[in-house]
Amino acid sequence: MLEETAAIARDLIRFDTTNYGEGRSNGETEAAEYLGAHLERLGLTPQYFDAAPGRTSVIARVEGSYEGASAEVARERPALVVHGHTDVVPADAANWTVDPFAGEVKDGMLWGRGAVDMKDMDAMMIGALSDILGSGKQPKRDLVIGFFSDEENGGVFGSQHVVKNQPQLFAGATEAISEVGGYSITMNGQRAYLLQTGEKALVWIKLIARGTAAHGSRVMENNAITKLAEAVAKIGRHQWPIHLTSTTEQLIGELARIMGTDPEQVGPDEIVLSTGTPGGFIRGSLRTTTNPTLLAGGYKHNVIPDTAEALVDIRTLAGEEDAVLVEIRELIGDEIEIVIMHKDIGLETPFEGPLVEAMISSLTTADPEATVLPYILSGGTDNKALSTLGITGYGFAPLKLPEGLDFPGMFHGVDERVPLDALLFGRGVLGDLLLNY
Repeated sequence: MLEETAAIARDLIRFDTTNYGEGRSNGETEAAEYLGAHLERLGLTPQYFDAAPGRTSVIARVEGSYEGASAEVARERPALVVHGHTDVVPADAANWTVDPFAGEVKDGMLWGRGAVDMKDMDAMMIGALSDILGSGKQPKRDLVIGFFSDEENGGVFGSQHVVKNQPQLFAGATEAISEVGGYSITMNGQRAYLLQTGEKALVWIKLIARGTAAHGSRVMENNAITKLAEAVAKIGRHQWPIHLTSTTEQLIGELARIMGTDPEQVGPDEIVLSTGTPGGFIRGSLRTTTNPTLLAGGYKHNVIPDTAEALVDIRTLAGEEDAVLVEIRELIGDEIEIVIMHKDIGLETPFEGPLVEAMISSLTTADPEATVLPYILSGGTDNKALSTLGITGYGFAPLKLPEGLDFPGMFHGVDERVPLDALLFGRGVLGDLLLNY
């Protein structure tokens, strides 16, 4: 019989909450109601919010215990938002070893779309709350528990909608924790946990090339697909320079120490790549990335179309969004139209303060031999929406992982899987933090 955390994560994987983007989704309502039922079982009162039919987020508040605390101390304990999302990116079953929505358990791991991103954390949240509230205890401060829809589309039908229309739900909250941080990596025999203290800005653009429609046998210099292909190649092959921030400078220094490398002699890219599988994820935090992700144009083999389109996923460091767009315009010229489909901000927070210290303490209490390092997420989370309310967000979904498992590589990849014992570890660490912070 599966331990409760793994069973909840398995059940969540079996809800096909695929989000195709741009408003197309299988919907998250069933998953939200499933989680809401667990919250009710714990004595909480979940509230449901639909940004559109089937696009449901669920929020509940856990009251903190201020027993024995002075009014001044109570005021110094603002609420903490603990949030996850229930949608997942598409999965092509033909590429997977298992059915991506079966929630299969094998080789000591739970497999399926969302096992990594991020139905594992959703389940750990419920497990941690069950440990706290089920034992009759209360956290030291109020907790706002949220499970958002549409995170994989930038939160338009999820966190952005809830924050804009229901800001009172987050009253008194100043900090938040969510996904893509607190998991372990092993380098040179040393285990370290990456605590996410920042995330890159996101700019999704569409490129539109226009030309002359004609028969496929014509001599045609004004070919929309050719022009688009040239622009896409320039963007995809562009080498963006390394730009270290205070967070990545600190991270590179720690990685160099662990790897026994002199950062004065070896560049940041080389230091990161020397870490092995973690390097693929960390490397994106050192620079802007511009990756073409979709091409569309034409409708018949012998017809030259008059338009062709491409989508490009741009991730910049905080504050560099506009400058990068200017450079892309210079790179591809004025003939290609650029349409901004979605744009949000980057975040960076110092690796210090009471919450950071508490997260480090919870991790190192459970794993005393490990160290904890700050990093910037190359992607983004719903912490961006919460930041508009003045809430500082961190990535903290604690997992102790075996050496050699390319966990970061499974985000949006094939054969997502998470060790069962890592889920139990995360439940305990998260519970310790939520009870004692």
